[in-house]
Amino acid sequence: MKKIILFSFTVATLLIAACGGSGTKSSSSKPESMVNNDASSYDPTRGEGKFSADNVKLDPAIDEKMAEAGAAIQSVKCGACHKLTEEKLVGPGWKGITKRKTPHWIMNFITNPDPMIDKDPEVQSQLEICLVRMPNQSLTDEDARNLVEFMRKNDQ
Repeated sequence: MKKIILFSFTVATLLIAACGGSGTKSSSSKPESMVNNDASSYDPTRGEGKFSADNVKLDPAIDEKMAEAGAAIQSVKCGACHKLTEEKLVGPGWKGITKRKTPHWIMNFITNPDPMIDKDPEVQSQLEICLVRMPNQSLTDEDARNLVEFMRKNDQ
């Protein structure tokens, strides 16, 4: 019984932590008038952020060490909302994501979700299904790269 209570408390804590703030405050440090929400300049193959095909290079073979680090991040920051299958939990399932999206798009989205939610038509349609905006988890570039490697391994 104690294990069930402890598990329930842990899951509830992770869900609360993953949901972030109240959502009423802009996550951008720029004033609202300076944030570029112009969807016409948005590249849906690249996303919105600093990552591109030029600065994100993947080896054909999975880097097991990076994938293991990505698994640890996934279990703490992502697992409360995303399943590793195609099944939706709070957010969409991860299975197949590396086949549908480029690595740099994934890294831009997980490090910079708000502008992409505001501009990307596919992400907006997912938002209509999921009804919850993905919170910014403050992932580092290394965290994002490790998560991509874990996603690649999950998609094998």
